[in-house]
Amino acid sequence: MKKILIVGAGGQIGSELTAYLRSIYGANNVVATDVRECESLSSTGPFEVLNALDAKAFAEIVNKYKIDTIYNLVALLSAVGEKDPMFAWSINMGALTNSLEIAREYGCALFTPSSIGAFGPSSPKDSTPQDTLMQPTTIYGVCKVTGEMISNYYNLRYGLDTRSVRFPGIISNLTLPGGGTTDYAVEIFYEAVKSGKFTCPIPSDMFMDMLYMPDALKACVELMEADPAKLIHRNSFNIASMSFSPDIIYKEICKHIPNLQMDYKIEPIKEAIASSWPNSLDDTCARAEWGWKPDWNLENMTVDMLKHIKIKKEKGLL
Repeated sequence: MKKILIVGAGGQIGSELTAYLRSIYGANNVVATDVRECESLSSTGPFEVLNALDAKAFAEIVNKYKIDTIYNLVALLSAVGEKDPMFAWSINMGALTNSLEIAREYGCALFTPSSIGAFGPSSPKDSTPQDTLMQPTTIYGVCKVTGEMISNYYNLRYGLDTRSVRFPGIISNLTLPGGGTTDYAVEIFYEAVKSGKFTCPIPSDMFMDMLYMPDALKACVELMEADPAKLIHRNSFNIASMSFSPDIIYKEICKHIPNLQMDYKIEPIKEAIASSWPNSLDDTCARAEWGWKPDWNLENMTVDMLKHIKIKKEKGLL
């Protein structure tokens, strides 16, 4: 049975990935860590407070629990990162380099997510290929491209089992996002249920790829369980599920909440970031090399999102 460590488990992906992995591998075999205490994680399995920039403490936890697989989820997201680029670099790259060195020392497999943000305005906008020009214009994207390259280097130089996916925007009905450019695609659902009004920070016709959280969790596990002999690529795979604009998601939600009102107050930083990213990704390589196939599209995700958020409202949790 695997012994898994999740670094940065308190974030949007980590909080749900912890529960998902514990349901598969057993609670005691999945150790969650975050920079601060998190009762929801510590009450369901082993938990340690960890600053991922502290390499000594990081290594001690890996040794203590005899970890063989590390999920490094530490990152400051795109919009937040632009407020303090060097701080974002220090956090994102510091956690990654520690993860790589510790994984090398202890013989662990390592998963570190990349992002659609790794692409830039010079990349093809539609059906962006797996292998193409990548010149991002945000510090978040620079960190992701650098992370992909150094992870591939560790695989080639040391034989380290590094794997990664390029996540599009992730939509969840459980955990709120934390400062990303695609956050609007979560916030619109909550405001549709709470107030019936939403002010969108992204232009109405701006397309971006999105992924529902259950598919994101599935992708993490399927890639880490994939036969390494079949992986031509490692860091990092395009994965895709749906691509839409604010106007399209608004119209889809209106099928269920007809009176939803939406206006626009464009945030220049988010607009600039979003305009530099692809409209849609080509995930052919992920499908061919490890069998990636999403379960969710805009229509069935919208139904599921609204159902769960309405339950939260009924329980007084909004």
